[in-house]
Amino acid sequence: MRTPKELLERYVEAKDGNRPALILEFYDPQAVLTYSIATDTISFPAIVHGAEAIADTLVGSFGKRFMQCRTYYVCDAIDAESRRLDRLPWLVVMQEVLTNALRIGKGYYRWDFQAAQYGLRVKAMHIHIERMDAIEDRSARLLHRIHAELDYPWLPPSVLNDGLDRLLSRNTEMDFLRAFKVPQREAPPQ
Repeated sequence: MRTPKELLERYVEAKDGNRPALILEFYDPQAVLTYSIATDTISFPAIVHGAEAIADTLVGSFGKRFMQCRTYYVCDAIDAESRRLDRLPWLVVMQEVLTNALRIGKGYYRWDFQAAQYGLRVKAMHIHIERMDAIEDRSARLLHRIHAELDYPWLPPSVLNDGLDRLLSRNTEMDFLRAFKVPQREAPPQ
């Protein structure tokens, strides 16, 4: 049976690996994708209907604009039994094809799953893009350093912060990474 975790791993395999046909295997044919975007540095359609159109938007068209993409799920764990994941934070690190710029962004996903003959399928997906920065990196040197430092695709917040701290301590040109650290939660008073 497909679990939410398996579906999310297939999504990363499809999107980051530029394999649009995989989307059709685990998205419902009538699935809906929506976006909310809080930056003007990237654009996507507000709503996309159907697995084929979603595959084109998330993988086909996306793969023509970006390469060397890694999508990280920034969480300690997900609910293995849930039919809905409400706010799953993500981080993406990739290279823009046209400019060779490093693109680094963050936001959250909302996933809705439904039962199907062979396990769960994606019924609806929402992508919120909070931030998407473009950083000069024609040689992809910064991109490769970031990729090498972060666990993929599951990235606990503490591991993300530790990796970014290591990168920041070694290189002042990585100062842009400060905006992508996860705020530390304060311990409740005792």
